Amino acid sequence: MICVIDASVAVKWFVRGAAAAPEDPIDQAIQLLGAAVEGRLQLCQPPHFLAEVAAVLTRIEPGTAVRDLDNLAALQIAWAHPTEVYPRAVGLAARLNHHLFDTLYHALALETPGAVFVTADRRYFDKARPLGAIAWLADFPLP
Repeated sequence: MICVIDASVAVKWFVRGAAAAPEDPIDQAIQLLGAAVEGRLQLCQPPHFLAEVAAVLTRIEPGTAVRDLDNLAALQIAWAHPTEVYPRAVGLAARLNHHLFDTLYHALALETPGAVFVTADRRYFDKARPLGAIAWLADFPLP
């Protein structure tokens, strides 16, 4: 199985203490990470993934952000070529009236056969669900 992981999911791999909301599906995010590390699923990410995760971690966990990013970069991740998904992402952003950074993840899943975009961004999920190739983190069945 190929998964495109939203930054909203990846950040949960590193959230500690007060930075985590009680309703956050952190356990599901950690299980997804475990499945990736064990090779039960493959991660495929758009180029801006590391920058987006870095921005959030710098804001909420500045003391460990560099170490966390080193750990994230050590994962086996297939990286999409920057221009592969932009046309589809721009179309999604316009159609859904949503930020391009979010639609880049979904466009990658839609353009990659057998891939699914896993997100914890409820606003985007609710808008994009009818388009397919998207899963809500809390409901995502792990392989």
